[in-house]
Amino acid sequence: MDMAQVHREAFREEAHELLTELESALLELEENPVDANLIGCAFRAMHTIKGSGAMFGFYEVAELTHEVETVFDQVRNGSTSVTKDLIDKTLKAGDLIRCLLSSNGAVDESERQQLISTFRQMAAPPEDKPVHVGSDNPAGALRESEEDEKLYRIRFRPSPDIFLTGTDPLLLLKELRDLGKCRIIAHLCDIPSLDSMDPERCYTYWDIILSTAKGINAIKDVFIFVEEDSEIHITIIDDSGNSIDKPIYKKLGEILVERGDLTTEDMEQVLQKKKLFGEILVESGLADPSKVEAALVEQQQIREAQQKRQMSAAAASIRVPSEKLDTLVNLVGELVTVQARLSQTAGLRNDTHLLQIAEEVERLTSELRDSTLNIRMMPIGSTFSKFKRLVRDLSQQLEKEVEMVTEGAGTELDKTVIERLNDPLVHIIRNSIDHGIESPETRQAAGKPRQGTVHLTAEHSGDSVILTIRDDGAGLDKNAIRAKAIEKKLILESAELSDRELFALIFAPGFSTAKKITGVSGRGVGMDVVKQSIEALRGTIDITSQKGEGTTITIKLPLTLAIIESLMVKIGDEYFVMPLSLVEECVELTSNDIERAHGRNLANVRGSMIPYIPLRQRFLLGDKDPAIQHVVVTEVAGERIGLLVDSVIGEHQTVIKSLGRMYRDVQGLSGATILGDGSVALILDVPQLVQWG
Repeated sequence: MDMAQVHREAFREEAHELLTELESALLELEENPVDANLIGCAFRAMHTIKGSGAMFGFYEVAELTHEVETVFDQVRNGSTSVTKDLIDKTLKAGDLIRCLLSSNGAVDESERQQLISTFRQMAAPPEDKPVHVGSDNPAGALRESEEDEKLYRIRFRPSPDIFLTGTDPLLLLKELRDLGKCRIIAHLCDIPSLDSMDPERCYTYWDIILSTAKGINAIKDVFIFVEEDSEIHITIIDDSGNSIDKPIYKKLGEILVERGDLTTEDMEQVLQKKKLFGEILVESGLADPSKVEAALVEQQQIREAQQKRQMSAAAASIRVPSEKLDTLVNLVGELVTVQARLSQTAGLRNDTHLLQIAEEVERLTSELRDSTLNIRMMPIGSTFSKFKRLVRDLSQQLEKEVEMVTEGAGTELDKTVIERLNDPLVHIIRNSIDHGIESPETRQAAGKPRQGTVHLTAEHSGDSVILTIRDDGAGLDKNAIRAKAIEKKLILESAELSDRELFALIFAPGFSTAKKITGVSGRGVGMDVVKQSIEALRGTIDITSQKGEGTTITIKLPLTLAIIESLMVKIGDEYFVMPLSLVEECVELTSNDIERAHGRNLANVRGSMIPYIPLRQRFLLGDKDPAIQHVVVTEVAGERIGLLVDSVIGEHQTVIKSLGRMYRDVQGLSGATILGDGSVALILDVPQLVQWG
């Protein structure tokens, strides 16, 4: 691949990210059409795609984005307002640009020309079109938005009687620290001797170098109650809007003269000597050491601020193909296995020197493992933004009023998990809107708001992530589900099921209670695929619902699919591991306990009877049970279930290896791992074991 092709691929990747940002900004802009930050985000995305597109030969893309950019430039200036039609057309333009950027680039040219013509008409409104001003003027909102980060010099010399007013200067300095990065230098040169000191007077003053984007008014607000009696000077000494091509660093003498701490004549006199400027000032008594220190701090802060902007402009991040990351994770997994082997060998030989080396390698391997896995972690917010578009389009298609609310967009998951999670979430959200949310008229008749709501939240829970999809629609009809299950012979008419078990029936293949098939759902295809996809990610899915109030679907997923913390157990001569996130506790089970259960697989755990699955019998690993066994208590779909094993070995770092083709359909197993001695331990699929049991 030549360099031109490499650059084109890099542009495609960047453009797709910008289009995702654009889509998210447009959907938020629809709710708040005068938000200047969102308008600016949409404009910058189109401006960047236009410029880079023309540079790398995507002229069709550049032509279309130029027209969209022109309209949003007018929105920024306040001459055009944001309308639903503008949002619709811009979203359509984004979809068309994605097609143009794809490998084949096959699009309907007439559609592209029609969009170009539409945006040109928007950009050239008739002369009698009113210009929006006042509170609806986005340009005004833009001026009120947060400023760029700037560097301020603040000299705060409080009144000597400030303590008598009940004011603590240190609290004011703390407020300044809350505004941004702050360096404070106290000047103590005016403090008198103890004999003449008045403890109720303040003799100290401060120089503060503050880097903040809050603006000068926020700084003035800190001193609002002491400004009349105090000496306060606030000066901008570096502006991030300045050019970074040729950064200018002020010299120490220039800063001191500018502050008023040194005269120009004294500076020129000192410059004739060959020592460091600051040293000469202190030695000659021309400046107090604290004043020189304050000037040096200011000089350093300016230099750091300008260098930071240079580095940001040069490269904010490094793009790495996902295949290289996958290779790195695989290599780290092999390293974890070798490290376990080294630790085991060192322990068997009881060599102190070798044990020290093994411990050091274990520490470094653990840090490398965590760092490598963190590289693959991505915020789930990028997926959330896609679903907002999905909800918008579906609500229009089904003539329903639906709003999507998301929380926890910053929650991070492994990139592979996020990619494989997209389709299951699409199925769930489509069903929530089609089957769950009622029509506006039906909701109004039931005393509900016309607009339905779908909540999508994500949060960390230990080494797992919990996703919740909740709607305030009609809820699941238990009678209809039961009738359909009996009709499909999934349950007997006499079967007594809990709500949880009844709702779980909707995951059966071909199951649907929809009265008619729509273009969105109703064929009974989707929820069974959802469950299979979630379980393939070693996750669990659970449903709760209240008729007339809505439905909640909870998905629990591991953070990563590569390396997990697990619990190792032994059955006979074989070792097994299970995800530690599913384990609640481990308890002993004696032969007397088994006799007292009268043949039932029940264990008494602190007064609660917990059913368990005897894995020795399940996997046919021998008939003779040891005198003392262990029950590993897990929780699956809200139910506590035990797994009976011979013994519990302890925690283990498990590098997951897929099973061969011959073993993929074996029930109760999800993979394998290699132990330190080279033997293989199988990974138990706990949810499947419970379902199978």
